[in-house]
Amino acid sequence: MGEMLRRLLAEGLGTLLLLAVVIGSGVMAERLAGGNVAIALLANTLATVGGLVVLIEVFAPVSGAHFNPVVSLVMAARGTLPARCLGPYVAAQLIGAALGAWLVHAMFDMSLFQWSGKPRGGAGQWLAEVVATFGLLLVILRVPPAKAPAMVAAWIGAAYWFTASTSFANPAAAFGRMFSDSFAGIAPASVPGFVAAQCVGAALAMLVDRAFGLAPRASVAEPAAAAVNRAARPSPS
Repeated sequence: MGEMLRRLLAEGLGTLLLLAVVIGSGVMAERLAGGNVAIALLANTLATVGGLVVLIEVFAPVSGAHFNPVVSLVMAARGTLPARCLGPYVAAQLIGAALGAWLVHAMFDMSLFQWSGKPRGGAGQWLAEVVATFGLLLVILRVPPAKAPAMVAAWIGAAYWFTASTSFANPAAAFGRMFSDSFAGIAPASVPGFVAAQCVGAALAMLVDRAFGLAPRASVAEPAAAAVNRAARPSPS
């Protein structure tokens, strides 16, 4: 299997499993919480935090463990992901996200293909997505790789509770969750506003990262960059 194909497989599979964790734990939590939304959100949060740590540790050495189009976009802007890889990375993430939703539906004997009927929008929720994505990208850009899995998961877990949007912070997550009319779902009409806010948050994180001046340590999203760049170069004749 070629270098690039391995990375795309890792991004697709990692995003699939991430969405399975987020949506599946939401379904289970809603069924067991007896209508207590706070308990359901707590269970959803704990599962997501644990799943994120594991998935980043497993897939970071292969693809950088982006699982998120704005992370890939930022890495391409920084030159650590070749520009020609950005489109395939995003495509793999979106496909994985949809498959993750459908996998959950199959596991829980739900209708496989469905649309979420849960609207999420308004200035407060969009601002929340800016904040959540800003914090996520700043963590990714600034922390040492060894600490990144735990710190990324900790930020997302905290943002589940202090942001009005419960911290999607990921266009692929918004895309996948619109296919599930469950606790973690988002109505398709709400997705564009979330994605726009997430892009704003990522751009602000890049500006702040540059303003800090001193070169940050390599982030968790960068370990595979050297190999990807090598794969992008032509072979010697």
